[in-house]
Amino acid sequence: MSADETVTPGADASLDGVSPEEVRDAIETQEPFSGTGGFAGEVDGNLVRDVLGRRPLFVDADDASAWAFDPGRLSDPVSVPAGTVRDIGASAEAPAQHWTLPDPEPTADDDAALAAVRDAVLARTRALGVDDDTDDVAVAFSGGVDSAVVATGVPDAPCYVAGFEGCHDVAAARAAAAEMDRDLRVVELTHDDIREAVPELVDVLGRTNPMDLSIALPLFLVAERAAADGFDRLALGQGADELFGGYAKVERAPDDPRVAADTVRGARHELLGTLPDQAERDVLAVRAAGIEPVAPLLHDDVVAAALDLPGHLLVDGDRRKVALREVTRGVVPDSVRTADKKAVQYGTYVSRELDRLARRAGYKRRMDNHVERYVRALVSDGPVTPPDGGS
Repeated sequence: MSADETVTPGADASLDGVSPEEVRDAIETQEPFSGTGGFAGEVDGNLVRDVLGRRPLFVDADDASAWAFDPGRLSDPVSVPAGTVRDIGASAEAPAQHWTLPDPEPTADDDAALAAVRDAVLARTRALGVDDDTDDVAVAFSGGVDSAVVATGVPDAPCYVAGFEGCHDVAAARAAAAEMDRDLRVVELTHDDIREAVPELVDVLGRTNPMDLSIALPLFLVAERAAADGFDRLALGQGADELFGGYAKVERAPDDPRVAADTVRGARHELLGTLPDQAERDVLAVRAAGIEPVAPLLHDDVVAAALDLPGHLLVDGDRRKVALREVTRGVVPDSVRTADKKAVQYGTYVSRELDRLARRAGYKRRMDNHVERYVRALVSDGPVTPPDGGS
């Protein structure tokens, strides 16, 4: 099996992502980037999860021998840490980390660094379309450079965007799709969509915090629509912001209190540490909709090339994702390649409308954690009732 192929876990599958031989090679060489898109599961009596935790894996807190890709199969699921190779049944305190995320010195030659990123990005996105039959792929599309370059790998695939009326992401996706001559399918969100999807996502994710739900909701609803349209895979631009310096807190390092690092590259490395938690949320949300996520920008080849970038090819003044924007020149229209991007929870208005629903239900902003309190009420039995003091 090649690194381009994907093993999707079924009820009896023991490994998700690659073949056992590929994992055995990675264990033997201790190479964190062995040419895969991530993996998790069981090999030779060991639980394994790749260095970036790109695929979720859980053990039961009460029975370390019980594990699953789906946390709903366990009574008390706990995430297996990224980089793990550990005997099945070993306690959580047992040594587990086998792979660690490298922090190499930056490549001194800018041209060489950009060429490596370009080769990796184009190879991985184009690999989406190498099969004889690519009619099973849809693209989650926000109109930014991340999803646009992914879409170029499958030029005939439809693109999907979700959002409330008037939101940034739908407008940006429409403009980009017109520039790229792409079939865009808009999932127009309503308050009923939120009220119906939140309980399902809370059950799947085991999370009630509004930030995670506001990110997962539009992804889940796009995936649900694509699955209903008959697609088996949903291609995502996930990971580009973490890899290529897409966050304001990376741009502002060391002056942003949200990161401890004192350099742009250090802040980027810090943000990469959040990927296992994010991947767990996103993969579970998409799979809950009945479709398999594919994230070509998180393939080992792209990650390794991105880690070699000097800081000024991540952030240059107020320009973020410098390298990714440069290497997609001529591949993605300039208006799309250089477009600003909003975080999905804000660009779709999902965060705003979830807050509005909470306040309408009597959970006012003066209350601590008012949106999460609304979410918890929403997933409990019976209708949402105003809290004490609400009106």
